[in-house]
Amino acid sequence: MSAEDRRFMALALSLGQRGQGQVWPNPAVGCVIVQAGRIVGRGWTQAGGRPHAEAVALSQAGSLAKGATVYVTLEPCAHHGQTPPCAQALINAGVSRVVAPLEDTDPRVSGEGFRTLHEAGITVSKGVLAEEAARHHKGFFLKIAGIRPFVTLKLASSFDGRIATATGQSQWITGPEARRVVHAMRAKHDAVMVGAGTARADDPTLTVRNLGIARQPVRIVVSRRLDVPLVGNLARSARAVPLWLCHGPDADADRLRAWESVGATLIACPVTGAQLDPAILLSRLAEAGLTRVFCEGGSALAASLLTAGLVDELVGFSAGLAIGAEGLPTIGALGLETLAEASRFNLAELRPIGNDILHRWERV
Repeated sequence: MSAEDRRFMALALSLGQRGQGQVWPNPAVGCVIVQAGRIVGRGWTQAGGRPHAEAVALSQAGSLAKGATVYVTLEPCAHHGQTPPCAQALINAGVSRVVAPLEDTDPRVSGEGFRTLHEAGITVSKGVLAEEAARHHKGFFLKIAGIRPFVTLKLASSFDGRIATATGQSQWITGPEARRVVHAMRAKHDAVMVGAGTARADDPTLTVRNLGIARQPVRIVVSRRLDVPLVGNLARSARAVPLWLCHGPDADADRLRAWESVGATLIACPVTGAQLDPAILLSRLAEAGLTRVFCEGGSALAASLLTAGLVDELVGFSAGLAIGAEGLPTIGALGLETLAEASRFNLAELRPIGNDILHRWERV
């Protein structure tokens, strides 16, 4: 692949990231159209999943798309859904070459978009920045396979790894700058998820605030017995912002009806041991269309996800204070006997945020 191909595909991937958290159940695709070395159109999948990135870029390019090269971060769709197929739109525009890193695993597309372009006489180049594109679209691919969404586990803790004092006080361990970054991270995910303990202790809203974001992530509470107060912020806002409650088969029937009456969506999940089965829980979320989930704890939910090997990315915010051994640990018991049993993550990012430290880790 040429340096030019890499450069324009990197730009397309960065554009695609603008749609993350806004386009589910669709993939967050980016597109750049280049004519004689000059960018004449660019786009990304719009909020709600349409129009698609190619349509946005083609509209911007107009007649300059004829004979141009198109860089798109995933195979163009070839099926008729709520919008016409992008492969046909590219053919109609008269582009000469399409560069895409990966085939779409959606069975409605899978290879058909490339085949349609090739049969129309358009040169198709595959594999440019394929590894980067695979990371970018991992949640979508996992969702299509019915496995689970991409999972980010975020935990804000003291220097000694505590998320609350012995009395349960946790607001605020980190500073306002870190909290603003967390809101930006929420906006890049389809859903924000917490356990019942966090919902009870913090009475959160789990929304994105002060960033001008119109499309809010789904709020998910994992609570086997639905023992979450019906008078809190989540219940009050359930009709305004989607609230999904994942519960077990032993949840009280009256509480199920009460939560439904305030507008919550209920998702039944089986129990493994004393907790909801985390793998099946996440597969239910994938079935509902989610591609990216931002889990903000607490410690028991974090432990269950890590134990089951379901975390793709760890994000930590560490503050310069110590709470002590009597405080609540960041992660609950994992039952490990040897270090070899622990999941390993590679450091991907490390930087100061105000008076705190952000460290981000990717699964090995």
